[in-house]
Amino acid sequence: MTSPSSRRATATLIGFSAVLMWSLLALFTAASGRMPAFQLAAVTFAIGGGLGAATWIVRPRAAAALKQKPEVWALGVSGLFGYHALYFLALRLAPPAEAGLINYLWPLLIVLFSALLPNEHLRLHHVAGALIGLTGTVLLFAGRGGLAVADIYLPGYAAAFVAAFVWASYSVLSRRFPQVPTDAVVGFCLATSVLAAIAHMLFEQTVWPDTAGQWAAVIGLGIGPVGASFYAWDHGVKHGDIRVLGAAAYAAPVLSTLILVAAGYADASLSLVLAAALITGGGLVAAKDMIMRRPARAAG
Repeated sequence: MTSPSSRRATATLIGFSAVLMWSLLALFTAASGRMPAFQLAAVTFAIGGGLGAATWIVRPRAAAALKQKPEVWALGVSGLFGYHALYFLALRLAPPAEAGLINYLWPLLIVLFSALLPNEHLRLHHVAGALIGLTGTVLLFAGRGGLAVADIYLPGYAAAFVAAFVWASYSVLSRRFPQVPTDAVVGFCLATSVLAAIAHMLFEQTVWPDTAGQWAAVIGLGIGPVGASFYAWDHGVKHGDIRVLGAAAYAAPVLSTLILVAAGYADASLSLVLAAALITGGGLVAAKDMIMRRPARAAG
């Protein structure tokens, strides 16, 4: 029988697998063609939610997870759709580098907000790890050509910050509902798809992929970064070490950049190497308790 600490570590690793999947987001998005943002969200969330629902064929009782209180639905849908809507708005109203950097305050916010949770104790190395990761992320974005701040972009910056606040709040508040099974995320994804489709019809023109490769990228997004990742993240933040997950989430932008370099969409740079070192170091600092945990002695 596994110990509570082992189950917590396993859940943390499952949550981190979401970060690994999110590192593919930029590559798949770049390869998906010219599909508008809300249309892409509608399609990929439909794929992600549909695949989750498909597993109910062999697990019919899991569909009961959709029977949740209104506050659970409100948290799930506002977290998934609210975050993505705000992030897309930020990218439209501000330069992508600046908007992306502000948005990546959410890992630090998760670490800080975790102090408000019952039975969670925020220690210096958790905050230090998150700040080291944030430093690496600043270096990564600055190395892409510099960062500019202009008043005209303030609405976009505000949207990016609120998006970070929404995702951090969703992640931390999800921990207050550990009894809600991860299968409920199926409903959140499908509801997000519907809302994104409505936003697409209101604000965008429909553009479908032109090639099989672009369709493959869209399907890949739905399976991983906009699909399985949310199920893994839900399990991780509810049952794993949310402070470690918050700090480790800074791995996503640097891994994403490394993947873009490998795929030929970006160039390697010294700032990328330094950012990778800082983010990796920050994650290790934050995860000190988990890494240095001593195995429990057998009673004798």
